[in-house]
Amino acid sequence: MAKDAPKRASSRGSIVFLVVLLLASAAVRVSTSASSALAEVDLANGFTLPLSSSAPKAQPKERQNEDIAPLIEAIRAREDKVSERESALAARAKALDVAQVEVERRLVALENAEQRLRETLSIAQTAAEDDLARLTIVYENMKPKDASALFEAMEPAFAAGFLGRMDPAVAAKILAGLDPQMAYSISAIVAGRNAQAPKN
Repeated sequence: MAKDAPKRASSRGSIVFLVVLLLASAAVRVSTSASSALAEVDLANGFTLPLSSSAPKAQPKERQNEDIAPLIEAIRAREDKVSERESALAARAKALDVAQVEVERRLVALENAEQRLRETLSIAQTAAEDDLARLTIVYENMKPKDASALFEAMEPAFAAGFLGRMDPAVAAKILAGLDPQMAYSISAIVAGRNAQAPKN
């Protein structure tokens, strides 16, 4: 019995030593795992641990804001200028659109006025032609002596216009009653007009 007691004490001591070693190993592993987990959390949050005491310290937040402030101000000023240019371009484009609409409206009005003027001139020309035709008929139906007296008072070019429209036989009787110089002037004008007329 006395010999078995030391063996049991030695076995218990060995077991206690093994348990202590296992606990120490587990404590080291837990400590290492916890450090790794904390490091991952810090990296995820954007924090880094300084590697040495000589590593630069992070600047205060106020100092960072002071350094960034001029850059932010420059960006805002540039944005304001861009906005002003966009507003000016939009206003100019709107003014051009309004001007284009006004120009198109005036062109349409001008075309309408031109068309009305052509119609008026055509009517006036037709009316004048009708008046000349009626007057020519009136002069042809007058007595040659009376017509000659009337033509004596006309300008040679004006009288030549009527005589050129008349029947040649009637025109000859009126010319015969005119003063020779007047008759010559009218004849020369009529001959000149006939010479300038296009020939087929």
